[in-house]
Amino acid sequence: QVQLVESGGGLVQPGGSLRLSCAASGNIGSINTMGWDRQAPGKQRELVATITSGDSTNYADSVKGRFTISRDNAKNTVYLQMNGLKPEDTAVYFCNALIQAPGRPWLSNHWGQGTQVTVSS
Repeated sequence: QVQLVESGGGLVQPGGSLRLSCAASGNIGSINTMGWDRQAPGKQRELVATITSGDSTNYADSVKGRFTISRDNAKNTVYLQMNGLKPEDTAVYFCNALIQAPGRPWLSNHWGQGTQVTVSS
């Protein structure tokens, strides 16, 4: 009933930039926290960044100073601006949203399908 659609992934050279977007749609009453995870080949899934409904942010140490998470509440969209990309940033990036359905007292987590980011010369 809730869909998260990601865009913006691709191939970029080291030092380059990408901007990921993820728009939530469907049976949404309100969105609490949104965020991005990533999973590199052969590695565990890692939390990259989160942003609350009040725009409080949290970043993994590995991306602090290079990545910026933001959201547009009117569009139910979360963004991840990635600057100074490194080969070790290569991974599948997944967006996440903690959503309360209309008329429901609980929240539930939803994930996008993932988008590939490859940093290589």
